[in-house]
Amino acid sequence: MTLDSYIPSEQRYDHMTYRRCGRSGLMLPFVSLGLWHNFGSITPFGVQQSLLRTAFDCGITHFDLANNYGPPYGEAERNFGFHMDRDWRTHRDELIISTKAGYDMWAGPYGDHGSRKYLMASIDQSLKRMHLDYVDIFYHHRPDPDTPIEETMGALDSIVRSGKALYVGISNYYDPETARKAIRTLRAMGTPMLIHQPNYSMLNPSVDRGLDVVLEEEGVGCIAFAPLANGVLAGRYLNGIPADSRAAHDPRYLKPDSITADKVEKSQRLNAIARERGQKLAQLSLQWVLRKPVVTSALIGASRPEQILENVKALDFPQLTDEELRQIDEIIR
Repeated sequence: MTLDSYIPSEQRYDHMTYRRCGRSGLMLPFVSLGLWHNFGSITPFGVQQSLLRTAFDCGITHFDLANNYGPPYGEAERNFGFHMDRDWRTHRDELIISTKAGYDMWAGPYGDHGSRKYLMASIDQSLKRMHLDYVDIFYHHRPDPDTPIEETMGALDSIVRSGKALYVGISNYYDPETARKAIRTLRAMGTPMLIHQPNYSMLNPSVDRGLDVVLEEEGVGCIAFAPLANGVLAGRYLNGIPADSRAAHDPRYLKPDSITADKVEKSQRLNAIARERGQKLAQLSLQWVLRKPVVTSALIGASRPEQILENVKALDFPQLTDEELRQIDEIIR
């Protein structure tokens, strides 16, 4: 299959468009919901429930977690387990649920990185916390240069063969050749790689640095996390840092000093393009990420249901024109 012919099929169901993930049989919604920031102990249970229900009503069938999402570590999975029992058990076959392991999770030498010991223990812990028999996708969360890639991919292969995950993927493997090696090592074991999850946005065009070519050639899908650059491209920081913003009151993931003058200037110029199109900056940002056929889905976070509703509306706008893409490229490069 040539690069020119790599156009995954798409299908519209009610309010959402779904795109086939690489050369697999699985379709993911254009917009997926990440449970990174707002499903730990700091978010009321009712707010979490409202976010999940709103997302599902919009056609978002994919919920994404990791073993150390919280705070504290494991809390997002534990909370999701309660939501699973309360709301989602009868909808299990309508959902794609993913989790990951690869960052620090518990103390000592066996709770981090990419060893078989860590990954096999982590999937069991995650399933127990989420009250699940299996996850749809299990990821290695980041490369581990100190562990042979055959060991890490071998653990993913075993997790699929054990029935604890239907598919597996990798995340944060930004070096194209490291990603290719992981994909081919896993394929040689008889388990194809489904998906790669990188940080990808107009302010961090990581996929465009050769990773897209590898994923296209190998038939692996891509789901972009932080497509709004942790909120910088949500339009909230165009004129300073609002008092009720994440950077102001919860700077764990978006520190005020990371909102640089350069990012603000780029965001303002990008916002001008969005306004010309009659849309919000966040909607433009999602459309830009999804312009590439290899990008199966954009993974958003939300603290309010209204944010989900606004983001999903990005799918209602016309595709970006060649001239608009040229203008955007001029701003961000």
